[in-house]
Amino acid sequence: MRKLLLLWLLLPLCAFAQGRDLPDFTELVEKQGPAVVNISTTQNVREQAKGPQMPNLDEDDPFYEFFRRFAPQNPGPGQNPHGFTNRSLGSGFIISADGYLLTNAHVVDGADEITVRLTDKREFKAKVIGADKRTDVALIKIEAAGLPVVKLGDPNKLKVGEWVLAIGSPFGFDNTVTAGIVSGKGRSLPQENLVPFIQTDAAVNPGNSGGPLFNLRGEVVGINSQIYSRTGGYMGLSFAIPIDLALDVQSQLRSTGRVSRGRIGVVIQEVTKELADSFGLAKPQGALVNAVEKGGPADKAGVEVSDIIMKFDGKTVASSSDLPRIVGATRPGSKVGLQVWRKGSPKDLTVTVAEIPADKTASRESKGAKPTEVAANRLGLVLSELSEEQRKEMKLASGLVVDEVRGHPRADIRKGDIILALIHKGNNTDAKSVAQFNKVLNAIGKSDTFTLHMRRGESQSFVTIKGVNDK
Repeated sequence: MRKLLLLWLLLPLCAFAQGRDLPDFTELVEKQGPAVVNISTTQNVREQAKGPQMPNLDEDDPFYEFFRRFAPQNPGPGQNPHGFTNRSLGSGFIISADGYLLTNAHVVDGADEITVRLTDKREFKAKVIGADKRTDVALIKIEAAGLPVVKLGDPNKLKVGEWVLAIGSPFGFDNTVTAGIVSGKGRSLPQENLVPFIQTDAAVNPGNSGGPLFNLRGEVVGINSQIYSRTGGYMGLSFAIPIDLALDVQSQLRSTGRVSRGRIGVVIQEVTKELADSFGLAKPQGALVNAVEKGGPADKAGVEVSDIIMKFDGKTVASSSDLPRIVGATRPGSKVGLQVWRKGSPKDLTVTVAEIPADKTASRESKGAKPTEVAANRLGLVLSELSEEQRKEMKLASGLVVDEVRGHPRADIRKGDIILALIHKGNNTDAKSVAQFNKVLNAIGKSDTFTLHMRRGESQSFVTIKGVNDK
């Protein structure tokens, strides 16, 4: 009886094991591996080389070593009489039989010479057709014919948990194969808001940059581009550029040598649960507008500060990170529909998309007269109204200056901040006078959540406050 019981218990496990065999990647590698190449570059440095350029972050910041580019830079003495030769390694893959290849922009950035080596040991000199640093995609060309070509897939059909395979040249070891699963999709990375990265746990290391990420059907679904690492090596978090985005970039690079992207001229922030409650939204979604460029496309379309952009060109904006990608992928000059959430209800607008210009910086300083002090309100804030000169200089219709912060207002509010509006239960009240603002504030329940639209220096943001501490 015990033997029968044991057999009965083991049968489901055996059936499960037979139905859950690990995948065999050998056929995929045999067919697709020859289309994956090793890329080596040299750069003649004629002056003292600078070290890797890191973001301006403290060493203790969790993002200090976030997402190192993994084309290793190995400066050393060379034949250059005026300096030294800088060498780096990377990967790439062939997308057309006549010699077009995709790789990362950072693999070929600044290279004086690019050498592509195939699995059959043939070597070719390559030229850069175009590179887009914003997405880290580069299109290069070698003079050859009849080359093996990868199959291209649809990254939108990828599912979290699905097996994927990376092929590349980590540390110069050609055609190295590593496998893992899709760990996440649509990842937004620091300073990378145009790419919805595919996150995987396939092991990638320096030299894998620019190599393909395959699904089990042998189709390229991404370009391995970045890793999370505090050591410079693999730590279980790898990120790939979706191939559909890369193909759109390469198409523009091939035809015009540059990439054109749309813009509408807004500054946005994420909609938190607290902000959603303040604006009367059922759930956190969309992109909250905290500044509109004067005379820009959004301004002309009628977009206002405190609007929440819910849809753009028929596409749902689930989070604020979605909007730059959707707008960026829209061709400049296009007229598209825009749906915003304004004062508790949706509103449809039409915007003409402009083109992202060359990077530029604008600065503006505001000087104001010393405000007249008034009593602290329920938030412990001493406020005063902007002078006419201040309003003109800052181009504001109204606003209240925080002259003093007494106690703990339960939010990041500082002296010198400007309160532009108060939002409570979907009602947006502009801060026109101290008396009017305090009257609205006094009507808020002690446990209510509300939001202040603030300006600090040149930046605007929405600050949510949970409850009011009455004195």
